[in-house]
Amino acid sequence: MTDGPLRRAAFLDRDGTLVEDRHFLADPDGIALLPNAAAAVRALNAAGILVVVVTNQSGIARGLISEEQYQATAERMRDAFESAGAQIDAMYHCPHFPDISGPCECRKPGTLLYRRAAAEHGIDLERSVYIGDRLRDVQPARVLGGQGILVAGPHTPPDERDRAAAEYAVVDSLSDAVRAVLAR
Repeated sequence: MTDGPLRRAAFLDRDGTLVEDRHFLADPDGIALLPNAAAAVRALNAAGILVVVVTNQSGIARGLISEEQYQATAERMRDAFESAGAQIDAMYHCPHFPDISGPCECRKPGTLLYRRAAAEHGIDLERSVYIGDRLRDVQPARVLGGQGILVAGPHTPPDERDRAAAEYAVVDSLSDAVRAVLAR
């Protein structure tokens, strides 16, 4: 944990929020940043907001990708952002799938990975924001405090968009989400 006051973080989902959702991506060459994702992360960096990626990677439990393949795609993503002048401060993933590995506290909307990030990086969860393209990505805000923002994209089920709108902000792009965060 860091010394000093607790910091604000933006907890971002990976697939469909930062990079194209390629379903069980095993090949690092398949990493493709979404339009304006690097600019959005740069804006968070410039504001002094930690950027933490939290992602469910059930393909590991399903045997569709290995832990090593996941790590290789994570490194490729981090490198792509760095090449664009943007910094990912930390990344956390859940490798489980309840039907195979049983329930866990790290699979979103579970809060274990957020709490771990807070302990390791001195994050104030109540001042943080939870952003993603699925309802489970923003639901930790209900338990941990902070703001949830659903980025409604092509992989967001319409019913999730409607359910999210009752409790969370719903926007059309990561850029819109970051503008809302910075205006707060």
